[in-house]
Amino acid sequence: MPQMAPISWLTLFIAFSLILLIFNFINYYSFLPKSPEISHKSISTQPMNWKW
Repeated sequence: MPQMAPISWLTLFIAFSLILLIFNFINYYSFLPKSPEISHKSISTQPMNWKW
């Protein structure tokens, strides 16, 4: 029945869209970037004397 073809197109579009979204979410959240290590040498450790 060709009259039912748009319904199948819609379900195929929804199915492929959901698969694409799930695939993109999995790829995005599976990537763990390396955090830059904080060097303690750049932080000044001199004591500050506040004179009010």
